[in-house]
Amino acid sequence: MAFKIETADTRGVGATLAEINIVPLVDVVLVLLLIFMLTAPMMYRGIDVNLPKSGGKPTAVEERVVLTLTKDRGFYLNDRPVATGGLEAQLRSIFQNRTDKVLYLKADAGLAYGQVVETMDRVRRAGVERLGMVTEPARER
Repeated sequence: MAFKIETADTRGVGATLAEINIVPLVDVVLVLLLIFMLTAPMMYRGIDVNLPKSGGKPTAVEERVVLTLTKDRGFYLNDRPVATGGLEAQLRSIFQNRTDKVLYLKADAGLAYGQVVETMDRVRRAGVERLGMVTEPARER
């Protein structure tokens, strides 16, 4: 990038100023960025503390509850068959002592939308607070 300075005696001759080269500036900025990126994680180091030992058992991780709805409208709760009429009662008994009231619903793709919504309504009436839908990821072509 050149700038022309026109004076009375050089008008039309085209005298130029020296060009400003920004490549060294970009190099310095990138080096500084790299230094900050490498040193920033070291600055967030926590305080070393010796934690006390506990005699109790670690808290148990609650296993997932998965309700499967097959194409012929059969219900399976964690891969065990469940009678259609006893679904809500069984879900209530499972979730009454659990802190996380989460159920994962696996419904066959060939089922009508209304059947899946009806099952979701029954699950909500049984006391489930969060309902997750299990899907199969799309295949890349």
